[in-house]
Amino acid sequence: MELSWADKARIAAVAALGIIVIGLLAWPAVAPDDPRAPVRSLSISFAGTLGLLALALGTGFVGYFLAWPHGREIAILAVPVGLVTWLVRSGPMQTLTQAYTTPAARDALLQSLRLEPVFWLMVVATGFAGVLLAQTIRPGSGTPLSVSQIKSYLRPNIAMMAAAALLLATLLGHFFLGVFAQDLSRTPRLAAAQPATGQILTAGIAAFAVAGFAVKKFFGLSYVWTTVATVFVLPFAYAFYGKPQTIQEFAESQPAAFFPHAVFAILPLQLVALGAIGSVLGYWLAVRYEYWRKHEVGA
Repeated sequence: MELSWADKARIAAVAALGIIVIGLLAWPAVAPDDPRAPVRSLSISFAGTLGLLALALGTGFVGYFLAWPHGREIAILAVPVGLVTWLVRSGPMQTLTQAYTTPAARDALLQSLRLEPVFWLMVVATGFAGVLLAQTIRPGSGTPLSVSQIKSYLRPNIAMMAAAALLLATLLGHFFLGVFAQDLSRTPRLAAAQPATGQILTAGIAAFAVAGFAVKKFFGLSYVWTTVATVFVLPFAYAFYGKPQTIQEFAESQPAAFFPHAVFAILPLQLVALGAIGSVLGYWLAVRYEYWRKHEVGA
């Protein structure tokens, strides 16, 4: 199941499309006033949001035809790759914590960040909607769902499987972000330092690749569920590491570059964009592993 040169070219074309349309053309609509500040949904106007969603829809739509006949499998990466482009143009989380120094201000900052991943997931989902829209015009290798497939998704235990998959993906994503994005530990209390941009890139993709692999392997579910789980990682971390006493202690005694957990050092934009890419990667690694196991046993 090695990728052919044609498939590699399709992936490169889709990635280039995402970088150009989302990463470059959409940048003026989301760029913060302070070039050192990170990109946040709160700073994007309503008109900017509509423009970004329109570009995401169009990117997914065009990407499908660039990657045809494997459009659905490849074009879903276009928007997340475009969002990741902002990672190198956006300031780190440390910039925000430096601006919010008091315990009350720091708590308000974390509260505002908890739901922000939903916005970026909406952008990624809009890109996927563009892919599905294009598929209705020209079906490729990923054909539309049949009646029997639809019925299988409506089986009685699907809700429990989906909930379990979301829980597993959230736990694995949280745990491995803490492992891969851990830049420095200090005593007497462990404190995660602001990771470098390259480390965040690697950590985000790797953590959700593990989660995507596990969701596919144990539940037979797609990368969609692992991608959705990216919105729960930050609230999960906040519930365990965002207690008022902890926030007060870090605000009063720790430098702005240190956090109670590595998840807090990753921006919501980075969490969702990298998580989406990692989810797709982990899913296809699981598919390849199952293919290898099947033929290994058969041999």
